Amino acid sequence: MSVLHSSLIPLALVMPALPTEAASTAAASTGSAADANGLFISHLENVLGTSFDLKLVARSYAVARQSETVALAEIKRLSTVLSSYQPDSEFNRWLASSGPTPVSDDLTAVLSGFDHWKQQTGGVIEAAAESINQLWQRAAQSQTLPSASERAEVVSEVQQQHWLLDAEEQTATRLTQTPLRLHTFAKSYILDQAAEKALAVEGVQGVVMNIGGDLVVRGNRTESVHVANPRADAENDEPIAQLNVQGRAVATSGDYRRGVEVDGIWQSHIVDPRTGEPARDVISATVVHPDASTAGALATAFNVLSPAASAALAASHPGTDYLIVTRDGQQITSPTWNQLLKSKSSSASGSSVATTATNTTAQLLSVSALKDKLWNPEQELLISLELSQIQGRSHRPFVSVWIEDQNHVPVRQLALWYNKPRWLPELRAWYGQQNNTDFDAKTIASATRSPGEYSLKWDGKNNKGEYVKQGKYTVFIEAAREHGTYQLIKQEMDFNGKLKQQTLSGNVEIANAALDYRKAGSGN
Repeated sequence: MSVLHSSLIPLALVMPALPTEAASTAAASTGSAADANGLFISHLENVLGTSFDLKLVARSYAVARQSETVALAEIKRLSTVLSSYQPDSEFNRWLASSGPTPVSDDLTAVLSGFDHWKQQTGGVIEAAAESINQLWQRAAQSQTLPSASERAEVVSEVQQQHWLLDAEEQTATRLTQTPLRLHTFAKSYILDQAAEKALAVEGVQGVVMNIGGDLVVRGNRTESVHVANPRADAENDEPIAQLNVQGRAVATSGDYRRGVEVDGIWQSHIVDPRTGEPARDVISATVVHPDASTAGALATAFNVLSPAASAALAASHPGTDYLIVTRDGQQITSPTWNQLLKSKSSSASGSSVATTATNTTAQLLSVSALKDKLWNPEQELLISLELSQIQGRSHRPFVSVWIEDQNHVPVRQLALWYNKPRWLPELRAWYGQQNNTDFDAKTIASATRSPGEYSLKWDGKNNKGEYVKQGKYTVFIEAAREHGTYQLIKQEMDFNGKLKQQTLSGNVEIANAALDYRKAGSGN
């Protein structure tokens, strides 16, 4: 299958080398029906408050653009119905209402979904859990843990019946004034509806839609999905599993990326409505199911329930596969999980995230590295960057991140986000030094990210996989936007084994960036 791009399709994250549109036409006469179509890739920011990644298998760029437009229009429409943040959304108008109020099919479906999953999970899925989140946000501000009486009070509020649906009249009556949010279920519902709209466009054969780490794969497309390691979730970290997914949804919930810190302890944003406490024993759950709403609800519930209870719940919903990661690093999988694995060696049921063998190897390498003045394998560089939120702009800029030695020779390419080869010269510094576009456009299943926030790691290896010598190297972060601005951030750092941090000044495209030369795996 060829990869077709146009300047009107936003950049792709770490894209492979791209053939021309003519190559796609040639494929039509020699390959299968799927091969005759192009793969179109679109990436935007701040869609439903997070990142948005879209892959389309379509017969032409015009068809792909139409499909993208239809998908985004459906997301916008459903946001005006279900959003907790838009003051004039139907959901917020209903919150302010009294008595039986007519509600749309979409709001009815989501409220009904919450009722269903509340019953299925014994009260774990609960729109009123927002009250518990607010309790812990106040705790983070005061740096004081909530008291037992405060937790008991909020749990009592949460465990009420908050609405009454009348299916015949299609009305909903709000019964309490407890704060409500539809995040858990609404995003999955929107994702599924938008993907179906995109696939319904004539000439579209397959759709992969990823909103902030939750995704669906629809139509004639088998997607390689990388499941983020909850304790090593940078863009270029090794995944904890790599799946082949077709005709199914993948949802991940976990305690990383979102939460609060109280008295020096990280607290998950996923809370147990039955106790008022954040989820603690499980740090990540990934669920694969044909239905996005089912996958999303189960992924959240599996962070709260015991693994045994999660297994029992999954068994009552045919077609459910899951990977649960516990706080001590154990991986617990469904009986048929291994059938999804692209490479069975990439994940093993019941294994630990970090193994003794790996640690021993790292220790031996460390001794050798220090002796030979090579990079210490027990250290890494974390590069954090935030793309600027510019009014009226949702497309990510073209970005390249790489490392050069003291002789200005590139030693490691870490990321390349771009549109199509025609625009690569816009990345002036990178383009003048190298022309390595051999990157994969990875589909990553992960806990929901904040819009524009990304991290990358350098493990001290060059592009050949060899450890470099200790010494001074320069980190480059280059950004350009089609018909927009050009920005370059570069910072020299001495990688001599002495750990350090460096904050970099932002610019128009990159709001801020930071370097953290640290012990490998710390801070995850």
